[in-house]
Amino acid sequence: MVKYQEDVLDRTFAALSDPTRRALLARLGDRESLSVSELAQPFSMSLPAIMKHLDVLSDAGLIAREKTGRTVACRLTAQPMELAMDWLNRYQRFWSDALDRLAAFVEEDPWPPSQALSSQAPAMPSRPSAPASRSRAGSTRRPKKSTPRGPTRKG
Repeated sequence: MVKYQEDVLDRTFAALSDPTRRALLARLGDRESLSVSELAQPFSMSLPAIMKHLDVLSDAGLIAREKTGRTVACRLTAQPMELAMDWLNRYQRFWSDALDRLAAFVEEDPWPPSQALSSQAPAMPSRPSAPASRSRAGSTRRPKKSTPRGPTRKG
């Protein structure tokens, strides 16, 4: 049983790793079902490429396809994502604890230091009056001169 769940998780995370597949799932999340051509419409790739992405999503169990006549409609199925969320939730305490420790550290050591500490140090001017170096004092970027390319072979 554990091996089965590992296989499902592997396929789910592999399918979710691609931004195009995540965008397809997001489009399906907004509607009950969409035809393959409606799903493919906003993407700048061929229909066969979209079909390959849909095959991966279908193999992972993230979508279900129904054929009515010549139209194939896809709909979102949530069970594999629920298993992935259950798996992620088991590890949530690790990053939650780390973020809680970080928040406590930031709250106890505010930045920038209070005025009491800065009054002991000598005052620094907020803006230097002289430029950092003479070479950059009056430098301005000049546009590059462009000339047509000459022949590349001698001959």
